[in-house]
Amino acid sequence: MLSRKRMEKTFLDMISVYSPSKGEKEMCDWIVEYLKARNIDYLTDKAGEAYGGNGYNIVGLLKGNTDKMPICFAAHLDQIEPCKDVKPVIEGDIIRTDGTTTLGGDDKGGVAAILEAVEDIIETDTPHGDIYLLFTVSEEISMLGAKNMDYSILPCKDIVVADAAGATGVIAYKAPAMEAIEVTFHGRKAHAGIEPEKGINAIVVASKAIANMEIGRLDEETTSNIGRIEGGSATNIVTDKVTFTAEVRSHDMDKLKKTVANMEEACKKACDEMGATCDFVHELAYPTMSLDLESDLYKQTKEAMIKEGIEPSTVIIGGGSDANILAGQGYRSVIISVGMKDVHTVDESIDMAELFKACKVMRRMMGE
Repeated sequence: MLSRKRMEKTFLDMISVYSPSKGEKEMCDWIVEYLKARNIDYLTDKAGEAYGGNGYNIVGLLKGNTDKMPICFAAHLDQIEPCKDVKPVIEGDIIRTDGTTTLGGDDKGGVAAILEAVEDIIETDTPHGDIYLLFTVSEEISMLGAKNMDYSILPCKDIVVADAAGATGVIAYKAPAMEAIEVTFHGRKAHAGIEPEKGINAIVVASKAIANMEIGRLDEETTSNIGRIEGGSATNIVTDKVTFTAEVRSHDMDKLKKTVANMEEACKKACDEMGATCDFVHELAYPTMSLDLESDLYKQTKEAMIKEGIEPSTVIIGGGSDANILAGQGYRSVIISVGMKDVHTVDESIDMAELFKACKVMRRMMGE
């Protein structure tokens, strides 16, 4: 039988393990030992080496004994700082932090639910197809683990990602692509009180550029934002260098490219007007994720929720996750909620009743 008590213990054991992004080795080793103890085959890669981390992605496999569709269940192992010496506070169904650290519900809650579902499959000797378990690292820092994964270790193309906030029932099937942008304006330094006309103020150039950009929600599929701006020193110096960072997100790749191009044009126009120059650097941080609602993966997820008495809520989200990176590699994903709240803060909590519902949904998808 599925055990909420055992799932909760697994979760509490995991959040006692320090696993910040780039520093997940101890958590990775914990997972490997867990799989070994249950004779679950696994493979690992060397993802962390590519970006200065010490962690690695893990793919476990319960070899199937039926022709049921192979399916993978995924969650990430890293946790937002501060996350050392987590002291959980248990209040009924809710586990929260003591206010000094994050909790780790994001995403050790997802890991715990997956592992409990697997425990039941093994204990009850339930017939099942191939069940893959994917545990990634450094998801919280631009999905670096997934971006540097050795995908030869994961042949299964259908993935349930247990990494959404809120009550059980959310099925996120679509997420936008995101372009990361950094622009540096180069003006000319001069004394602001003696000869300001000899200078070109990079702050003014940047201001003109930003004033001619569309910022915020551009339409139902597209957003843009200026996240940080810095430069300058004293008020008696005409500033010669200013840098800002920005992002553009869209569910439509053509709109994404067009918006980035418009921002670049605004920067160049401002520079031309004032005799300045700029370096406009951008890169695709992650691609779109979109699952066909007629796909077997979506239908199975929805059906499992209904059978567990949960009302499915099919949603489009505005954030990126491992699912976006997986989509770029040809995988199909849905993201489901696991009862976490106030993630990335020291007020983080998780509802064990909701997490157990998510566990039941995934257990049903593994084998009935």
